[in-house]
Amino acid sequence: MEVLVILVPLALGLGLVGLLGFLWSLKSGQYDDLEGAAWRAIADDEPSHETPPD
Repeated sequence: MEVLVILVPLALGLGLVGLLGFLWSLKSGQYDDLEGAAWRAIADDEPSHETPPD
């Protein structure tokens, strides 16, 4: 039971850190353009310069 004195505040602190990180990401605009990031991941920006086998 004595370990709960350490684990409960630790769990609450980690939850608070996670919540603050999420709120920071909202404020900094990380979720503004959800579709653009998906299209950038699959877009082929540069043509491939593969040489054909001889």
